[in-house]
Order: sequence, then structure tokens, then C-alpha cells
Amino acid sequence: MAAVVAATALKGRGARNARVLRGILAGATANKAAQSRTRALQSHSSPECKEEPEPLPPELEYIPRKKAKNPMKAVGVAWAIGFPCGILLFILTKREVDKNRLKQMKARQNMRAANTGEYSLYTRTWLGYLFYRQQLRRARSRYPKGHSRTQPRLFNGVKVLPIPVLSDNYSYLIIDTQARLAVAVDPSDPQAVQASIEKEGVTLVAILCTHKHWDHSGGNRDLSRRHQDCRVYGSPQDGIPYLTHPLCHQDVVSVGRLQIRALATPGHTQGHLVYLLDGEPYKGPSCLFSGDLLFLSGCGRTFEGTAETMLSSLDTVLGLEDDTLLWPGHEYAEENLGFAGVVEPENLARERKMQWVQRQRMERKSTCPSTLGEERSYNPFLRTHCPELQEAVRPGPGPAEDAGCSRAELLEKLRRLKDLHKSK
Repeated sequence: MAAVVAATALKGRGARNARVLRGILAGATANKAAQSRTRALQSHSSPECKEEPEPLPPELEYIPRKKAKNPMKAVGVAWAIGFPCGILLFILTKREVDKNRLKQMKARQNMRAANTGEYSLYTRTWLGYLFYRQQLRRARSRYPKGHSRTQPRLFNGVKVLPIPVLSDNYSYLIIDTQARLAVAVDPSDPQAVQASIEKEGVTLVAILCTHKHWDHSGGNRDLSRRHQDCRVYGSPQDGIPYLTHPLCHQDVVSVGRLQIRALATPGHTQGHLVYLLDGEPYKGPSCLFSGDLLFLSGCGRTFEGTAETMLSSLDTVLGLEDDTLLWPGHEYAEENLGFAGVVEPENLARERKMQWVQRQRMERKSTCPSTLGEERSYNPFLRTHCPELQEAVRPGPGPAEDAGCSRAELLEKLRRLKDLHKSK
């Protein structure tokens, strides 16, 4: 029948109408098939075809074998442990924050004190430079050949020459004798340093400045102008005059065979550096040029920092080898050993060193260099970890809770006692 209708359509209205009719017929056929499937499903799901489930015997009862877990138990345990721990952590954190605030307050107080009074005039105005020039004239008049008789040290082609300047300062020439090159450390008197350069017949190629104070940096201008290729090294935080090459912690300056490492040691000033000449290239002892951080049996005053800052800087030096030679910035040995005898009168190493220093000073001989091994045995500022010194300076029952803090407090007290001892 469908074929007949299609043929008639083709004859009557053309191919287009035939396609439409075939689509209608296909849809009708699909609907009929769907209705047949629906009736079949309904017949299978009729109540007559369903099987009755077998009922359970009335005497059986379901009893669970395990008790169900309480999901809130873990939450309760977490609260029981976490809440007191959180309170304890809060208390400890607040305590540390309070300690840091106290340290910051002390640092700000020290900085404010450093920016006022005589020290500020010396470091921040031209009055300090005028005072330095006056010191220079007096020292040249009083000590035409220097305040002390020094002895150079020669190590396999490397020479360290101490130069006595002003009333108690030391400048140094570090010379590569093969290359005839020299490095000056803290050249406060350019005239004395230039005389040594000419006497040694070397070329000055670098100036290493430990800090900004005029008695350590006063010769930078004249020497850098006289030696056109001379570079001036130092910390950018310190405002060093005529600085050309800023240095940071662990930076190395290379001149010929000389390998000199800068170590940041703030405390005396904010940007104080010490310089460590590596002894490995010339197979000799290393040399530490300590500026105003460390002296023979002493240390510098804390102008721009806290006791904690100075303690950290001294610990940096304590980490060096025992045979490292110490070349300080001042001749303070006799005075410092006298103070060390006050705080540790029974220290035999100090007593032996004091006798040697007194013989040296009677003949106006220099007492440098010392060694760090020696300094560990009698320098009180390097012995804040020693129980005997702690008992002598800070007697009291039991150790402090914070060992680092107690050492800093001890260092601060030692520094105050040293200032009082000097003023007597």
C-alpha cells in the first residue's frame, strides 16, 4: 500500500512530495513499534506475574555485631589536644614578640643616642673632621716617628707592615712583594702611609676602610687623589668618605696573590667591616684586620647597635682559626689587660701576656699582632661563654633561661665596667 501511494505521489507531485510522504510513513512505523514494546513491558509487570517474597521466620532478629563509630569522637580528641596547645603556642609567640620589641626599642634608643651629642658632631658634621685634623697635627708634632716601634711580618712573598698613626692608631700596608702591589687598611694619616709606600717601592691599588670614623678614614681623599687607580673599599651603610667600591659580607678583594675577605661586623658602627687576609695562597697564617671591633684583650664600644649585635659580630671572629693573626686598629693592650685583671684576677694567661706587654711598652714597641688563640684565653669580651667569667661579673643563682641573651647582658655589663675603668 505504501509503495502504491509513493508511486502515485511521484507521478502526481514529483520527487519532493514523495520524500515527505516516506518520512511520515517511517515515523508512523516507529510509533507503532514503540507502542508494542510498552504493552509488552506492562504485561510483564502485572500483579499476576510478580512472585511473592518469602517471609522471614518470626523467631529471627537482626543483631549488629559491632557498635557504630561516633563520628564526633575524633573532633573531640582534636579539640582536647589542640586547644591547650594553641594557647601555649600563643603565649610563647607573644613572649618572643615582646622580646623582639624590647630589642628594637633598645636599638632605637642607641641609634638616637648615637645621633645626638658629641658622637653625632664627630661623625655627622665637619666639626668631626676639624677635630681629626687637630689630632693629626698634634700627633705629628708629638710623635714624628710614630707612637710605637713596629715590626713588619713577611710570609712567603706577602708582607704586613703596621704603620703607627695619630696618638694610638694603626694603619697597615699589605704588600705582594712579587707584584709590588700594596693595599692600605684604615689610612688615617695619608702622609705616614705615603712615606711607607715610597720606602717600600710599591704601588697602592686599594684602600680597605673598616668604618667611617675619621681616625680610620681620614686619609682616603689624599691617597685616592694621589694614586689615580686606587680603589676605596668599604661598607655602603657607613658613609665612608670617597668610597668607590662598596662591599658586602663575604665579598673578596683580589690584588695579586692577596685574597682579602670582608666580614660584616656591625656594632661599633652600623656598617663596620673587618678584613681577613687568606693565608692559603702564600702558605702562611691568615691575618685579621679588625678595626675597632676587636683589640688585644678588648673590644670596641657599641655606638650604633645593641649588645646582641656586638656579640654576634664577636662570634663571627670567634669562628676563625686559632693561629689567625690579629692586627687591631689601636694600641690599647696595656689598658685592656689591666681591666681584664680586674674581672679575672686569677687568669694566668692574662698575667703572662701583661708582663710581656709591659716590657714592650717600656721600650715603646708595638704589641701587635696577637693571635685569636691567645685572645680566647684572656680577652673577657671573647669569654662571655665561660662560667668563671659569668660568676665574676654576673653572680646569681642559676643560669638564665636564654643563653644567648645572658651572654649579651654579660657583654653589655662588661662594656659598662670597662668604660668606668677607663674613666678612673
